[in-house]
Amino acid sequence: MDKNATLDLNLTQKSLEMMDNLDETLAVQIQQLLNPVYTSRYGAFFQQTIWDIPIANLLLAVVVFFLVLMLRKFFTYVILEILHKFAKRTETYLDDRIIGALKRPLRFVFVIIALHLFFLLIFKETPLVSRILDTMATFALFWAILAITDALRELLYDAMARFNSDLSKEMGNFILAILKVLIAGVGFASILELWGINVTALIASLGLGGLAFALAAKDTAANLFGSFALLIDRSIRIGEWVKVGGVEGVVEDIGMRTTKIRTFYKSLVTVPNQMIANQPIENFSRRGVRRIKMHIGLTYDTTSEQLLAIKRDIEKMLTQHEGISRKESLMVYFDNFGASSLDIFIYTFTATAKWEKYLAIREEIQVHIMQIVEKHGSAFAFPSQSIYVESLPSLTEQTSSRNEARSDTANMV
Repeated sequence: MDKNATLDLNLTQKSLEMMDNLDETLAVQIQQLLNPVYTSRYGAFFQQTIWDIPIANLLLAVVVFFLVLMLRKFFTYVILEILHKFAKRTETYLDDRIIGALKRPLRFVFVIIALHLFFLLIFKETPLVSRILDTMATFALFWAILAITDALRELLYDAMARFNSDLSKEMGNFILAILKVLIAGVGFASILELWGINVTALIASLGLGGLAFALAAKDTAANLFGSFALLIDRSIRIGEWVKVGGVEGVVEDIGMRTTKIRTFYKSLVTVPNQMIANQPIENFSRRGVRRIKMHIGLTYDTTSEQLLAIKRDIEKMLTQHEGISRKESLMVYFDNFGASSLDIFIYTFTATAKWEKYLAIREEIQVHIMQIVEKHGSAFAFPSQSIYVESLPSLTEQTSSRNEARSDTANMV
């Protein structure tokens, strides 16, 4: 053991001894304050014990416990509010986040202090109780560290933006998740040390059990590497509209193990990163245009001159429309002699990929097409059938057929 480690150990032992001395001094002083109560007229009553605890000490412990809890409320609703007001006057928002994040851990600290004083006043702070209180204090400490880490999320986003502005949130969330796991792991190890468990020896003694655990966690490792692949490839980002393995929706979160996609039915689907990394990803948000593909059918009484004029006007309208992309294909052709219509094929792209604007542009185009068709005196066809009769029976044959039918009816009667 080197000199620094020895020095740290000595300082720790001295700090613990100092805290024990303070506790003993406080207990002695409180007991001296209770002496007049024991020597008063009702001293005999207060000297009686419940579970080997003098009634005077028990009553005082309960009073102190609730006083500390009242002090916690005062601290929460007065002191923290004052600190919030001062923090709002500053230019940075980090102090506001940190104060808000520390609110719950600090409230928990007051509970620990109240319990410590309670057991101290009734002289029941046994080694087990002390260890439990130390565990609670350690938990509160690492809880506060985790809360501060989460409060500095935006600061981490800004740092990641210097390396890659497009993936600042995704990388920031990933690093934040790793930091939280590490902090939680250190906190758990510290609590185990308080209970006399050697964490290093425990990890070394896992042996085959650790190997079995590693094999069982292979899917988790695959998902972890899948998240790395997603971040490196930049295939998806938070807020994008994607379709992966039959799941379609908006990406809400990219975690270490899974990616959360909010479908258009408002249900939340959690997809393992391993599956996303190994499947085709259709990213609708990455397209800059949207396709319009349609067939319009004109009635067969439309002449060739009308059809060509309609085709030319539709093509001219699309070329001049502001919502149609000039860089993409634009095709308008007389495509087919349909069963009940003359079909014109229209194929083009809008200049926007946003769903609402796309629908508005498509609506305008369809209305313009209707106006063009009406202007040229044609009409839209609908599924129909025409029956052509080559010849009809003569009037003499019809009369003879009727007479024969009447004769047959009379004979039957």
